[in-house]
This record gives sequence, structure tokens and C-alpha cells, in this order.
Amino acid sequence: MPITGYQIKAARSLVGMEQVALAEKAGVSANTIRNMEAYGAERVKVRTDTLDAVADALKVAGVIFVDEGLSEGGPGVRMAK
Repeated sequence: MPITGYQIKAARSLVGMEQVALAEKAGVSANTIRNMEAYGAERVKVRTDTLDAVADALKVAGVIFVDEGLSEGGPGVRMAK
């Protein structure tokens, strides 16, 4: 599933996680997180394993990524139940 920079930023905010903390949990640099978030509304274009590591770290924290096709307002994030 494509993930946007805004989704990563919103997911971090939702769980109260700083960029540095997410970077540590995902095993990437804080600069990588900053660069990913800088894509804004565009799909993040990084190595698949890097995107998977960041998404997985956020999912472990309780985030669910909502695909654009499943949401009337476009892609987003929400907390797991």
C-alpha cells in the first residue's frame, strides 16, 4: 500500500512519537524520517524495506494506515481498537 509523508507524520503525532524515537524503532536515521515526511501528500519513494520498517514500527505502536480507496477523504491513519 502506498504511504504518504503526511500519513507518517500524522501517525507519529497520533501515538505521540518524535521523529528520533520512530527512527530508532525502525532502525533508520532521523534524517530518513524527515525526508519521508517531506513528501507531504505525495507517495513516499524510498526502498521498500525502509518504508516497511517505518510502517511496521508505527503499526506496533497501534497505528492503522487507511488506504485512499477505503476512505472518502483520501489516505489517512487511525488507532487500532
